[in-house]
Amino acid sequence: MNKKILQPEFASVQGVFDQNLESGADLGASFCATRNGETVVDIWGGFADKDQTIPWSRDTIVNVYSTTKTMTALTALLLADRGALDFDKPVAHYWPEFAAAGKADVKVSHLMSHSSGLSGWREPMSADDLYDWEKATSLLAAQAPYWEPGTAPGYHAVTQGYLVGEVIRRVAGKTVGTVFREEFAQPLGADFHIGLAASEDHRVAELIPPPRGGAIGEGTTSDLIVNMASNPGINVHATRTREWRGAEIPAAGGTGNARSVAEIHTIMANGGMGRDGRRYLTEAGVRRALELQIAGTDMILGNPVRYGMGFGLNGGAVPLPSDESIYWGGYGGSLIVIDMKARTTFSYVMNKMASTTAGDTRGFGLLMAMWTVLGAQA
Repeated sequence: MNKKILQPEFASVQGVFDQNLESGADLGASFCATRNGETVVDIWGGFADKDQTIPWSRDTIVNVYSTTKTMTALTALLLADRGALDFDKPVAHYWPEFAAAGKADVKVSHLMSHSSGLSGWREPMSADDLYDWEKATSLLAAQAPYWEPGTAPGYHAVTQGYLVGEVIRRVAGKTVGTVFREEFAQPLGADFHIGLAASEDHRVAELIPPPRGGAIGEGTTSDLIVNMASNPGINVHATRTREWRGAEIPAAGGTGNARSVAEIHTIMANGGMGRDGRRYLTEAGVRRALELQIAGTDMILGNPVRYGMGFGLNGGAVPLPSDESIYWGGYGGSLIVIDMKARTTFSYVMNKMASTTAGDTRGFGLLMAMWTVLGAQA
């Protein structure tokens, strides 16, 4: 059924969404919000292609870059909740080869919080190497960190997915995309994919690269940032290929829409309960995401951050409604915010990219409209 959900009190949200499209700030987009496990806003519009010939429909999906990280984190939190994974143990406990080059004491929690010192590869990497799981992970296992693990945050833009994903594979005996699909996407009927089947390619919107000068790493002289951004380089047009879509790139390659992102994360917002009424994690397992792991100025992003177990926490550069809120954003503008106190989730997904890695005015305008209504009801 191709029916949008917009409870009457949230009509102002539709107005902000429409203005983004009418002004040209957005080409095509979707926005979804849940409260107490119920979807209260689910809207979409615009076009899925640059030439504006394909309408953005209810079932349009798109690469969301780093918003994918939250699905990988959720999968790790599930294994930890079941007792199969201990975040305080050394990574080498699960992945013995990782102990090389002085990394014997690096903890799984360091991987989850972008503080392992492995923000990029030391050895040259081609774009095609991102599709080679064994090469991508074995190189990270062999190399020395760029800084002392656990002492500072530094955004692991692409490497985090391979690092956490390999730990998940060692623990579960299955790839992160498989575990995520079997444990979350399939039971919830959620349209999010870490490794997209070719049969779904016709539904994928074209990502439009950010303006010249707005790509990750442009204009910087930091060796650390240049390494992260150029080894290999980030090519937005690669997201239109079968190779990218089909590969499991658990920090950047996920494909979905705002509905799937928001509705999956009702698990985080509702104490471990999914929107289907099923318990996926214990409340304690969910709230582990709120445990502060590292704080300071991110050496890659240059922003003040507070990182919990796989998610950003309140008090950094991103405004959040409460200290029980967590978030993440994707390159170009996609965004997920989860408020455990208010039991709400908000997600924005688009195809016209902005020069951002942590959300921009389009997504936050929609969030402000939601928060205004919710604040008036409180």
